[in-house]
Amino acid sequence: MNFLALLERKRDGQQLAPGQIRQVIQAYVAGQIPEYQMAAFLMAVYFRGLRDAETTALTLAMRDSGEVLQFPKDHRPLVDKHSTGGVGDKVSLPLVPLLACLGFRVPMISGRGLGITGGTLDKLESIPGFQTMLPAERIVETVQTVGCVICGQTDRMVPADKKLYALRDVTGTVPSIPLIVASIMSKKLAENLDALVLDVKFGRAAFMQTKAEARKLAKAMVALGNRCGVNTRALLTNMDAPIGRAAGNWLEVKEAVELLDCGTVEPPGRFNDSPIQRLNDLRELVLSCAAHLLVQTRMAKSFKHAYKQAEECLKSGAPRRKWDEMLAAQGADLAEFNRKLARDHTAPVVLELKSGRAGFISKCDARIIGEVIRDLGAGRLTKESKIDHDVGVDRLAKPGDKVQPGSVLCRIHAATAAAAESALPRLYEAFAISARQPAASQLVAGVI
Repeated sequence: MNFLALLERKRDGQQLAPGQIRQVIQAYVAGQIPEYQMAAFLMAVYFRGLRDAETTALTLAMRDSGEVLQFPKDHRPLVDKHSTGGVGDKVSLPLVPLLACLGFRVPMISGRGLGITGGTLDKLESIPGFQTMLPAERIVETVQTVGCVICGQTDRMVPADKKLYALRDVTGTVPSIPLIVASIMSKKLAENLDALVLDVKFGRAAFMQTKAEARKLAKAMVALGNRCGVNTRALLTNMDAPIGRAAGNWLEVKEAVELLDCGTVEPPGRFNDSPIQRLNDLRELVLSCAAHLLVQTRMAKSFKHAYKQAEECLKSGAPRRKWDEMLAAQGADLAEFNRKLARDHTAPVVLELKSGRAGFISKCDARIIGEVIRDLGAGRLTKESKIDHDVGVDRLAKPGDKVQPGSVLCRIHAATAAAAESALPRLYEAFAISARQPAASQLVAGVI
């Protein structure tokens, strides 16, 4: 293969054949293409783009660069969900056991957070003893026996993506839709799924700032998934405000379990005398993802009936028991986990941020909140950053909540008093209070 010739073709906007793209990926993973040449190729793709056939070929070549999960025949469909990332986005945690109780197998391969985007693996690693790195045989065994697993990709799964993402990160080529699509979908296709639901976020704290950008990315991923034989659907969801009332690794696990324990949302008025039900947005996203997968796999005839089916299953308490079963299968110390759950907080310092006036919350800026919890130690500035699982914010006042002078806008969980104090003025800027209750914003703004 003359890689320089292929690089020049892409630089000039010409289309590469699927076989040529496969050769490029195989050679790069084998160390036969130097980093500087692949960096130039990525930049050519960034500016020239890829056609649908090229994106499909790239995705499949990346998937086939390593091991693909192989499951035995089973009447239970293999499904998964992927989010493009947000603040307080702990949807996967209650969703996975719910899906298992609805009759699915869920081999969820998740990732870590970077910047203000929280990672599912980081959250789970706040659970005593929980193992996120499992070999492929153990993943398959756990899915077959328990019905679900949440873990990281093995060293042998999609190695091309690991190499390419690290290079994209340092060459300014991350915001390329074909490269984003290939990165996300190659990992999901390596799970051998029957159906996939995508949560593509837009707004203040999302990778895609506008709904139009999110729609473009969602359409590309849905089209590719369906071309590759996976029934794929995408939800466009708002990420101007955090999901739920907590952000930070352990605090999000605790809130996810609270939803599983409740079966229903908390009664109004628990915090800030709010008329808004406390976990409504988290609950809506969890049930919506489950309902769409029921329809996609023809286990329900309509979204309305599927949503009701998922709601009844959540209320039954079975997903909470399935959660414990999954944790035990992945090495968690359930006794210590439950002791930790019973504690009000695990961070050394907890400080309340209080309202100075009466009115209604009209803004709870997810980007500011995400930046603050990252700086408290809950997120990463680099891939090598050490995570503090206990810090973050909870009891967040959300848009529509009524507040009085002295009402709690949020609680700050920090490692030191100085860190908590420095977060106060920054977090205060995240909130806006108006005299009138704002109109409710639409959480799910579209389905593709």
